[in-house]
Amino acid sequence: MYAAVRRYEGVTDSAEAARLVNEGFVPLIRQVSGFVAYYWIDAGDGVMVSTSVFQDQAGAEESISRAADFVRDNLASLLPNPPEVMAGEVVASG
Repeated sequence: MYAAVRRYEGVTDSAEAARLVNEGFVPLIRQVSGFVAYYWIDAGDGVMVSTSVFQDQAGAEESISRAADFVRDNLASLLPNPPEVMAGEVVASG
């Protein structure tokens, strides 16, 4: 399995961002081949983190691309700063 983690700082409205992600992005990411799970986390203090899990690296990379497009098109005013993006193979899980 592979995972992609995106950390957003400077979120201007976490509740609205969560609503838009849940209603708009989650249906899109579920369509990516190899989808396993997706989580959108409110870490507080204007920080939100997404974690996408896929069966293969191609799915994780596709999720990064789709997330960038979705943020640009729908969340630019709520997530004004580019995210820190990390991705890699899942080497332990529980």
